[in-house]
Amino acid sequence: MDPLSSISEELAEINGQIADIFRALSNGFQKLEKIKDVNRQSRQLEELTGKLRECKRLIKEFDREMKDMESRNDPDTNKMLNEKKQSMIKELNSYVALKKQYATNLENNKRVDLFDGPNEELHDDNVLLASSMTNQQLVDHGNQMMDETDQAIERGKKVVQDTINVGTETAAALKAQTEQMSRIVNELDSIHFSIKKASQLVKEIGCN
Repeated sequence: MDPLSSISEELAEINGQIADIFRALSNGFQKLEKIKDVNRQSRQLEELTGKLRECKRLIKEFDREMKDMESRNDPDTNKMLNEKKQSMIKELNSYVALKKQYATNLENNKRVDLFDGPNEELHDDNVLLASSMTNQQLVDHGNQMMDETDQAIERGKKVVQDTINVGTETAAALKAQTEQMSRIVNELDSIHFSIKKASQLVKEIGCN
């Protein structure tokens, strides 16, 4: 029986659901480790991302329920519940970090598509609950997100520039080939003219 049941049936139920998701995440990442196909990896990662989001939602629900009954609990109980919540957040963050690592590896194995929209999954990993973060943590986290955005923009610029360079080189090669073909055509015209002139001379000699 969950010890939280003596405090709140709602908290005990939420805690049980979160524990089930953590077990599913552990098994899911172990399964992902064995998958070699990129498409199957992507599908498995999407499924795990959904579980991470559901876990985040449940932790927020746990936090709300905990605060609703905070005034009715003794200090030791509130301390125990807060430590429980922090433990959940820490475990969830460890799975989020693992998910980011797999997502990065998967992204490196795929061709960058400039026309794709932003991947919402990769930007929905802010699992530190606002209620458990200090102002400084919020500022630091915001700065980190801006830095990551700047880095993504720079990577996009590099891909665009590389594409332009490839296009320029291709255009130059095509121009050189066109000029070469033009010279060949001119040479063929010259040969044709020479043959035609020689043929006329042969006819004139034959007539004489």
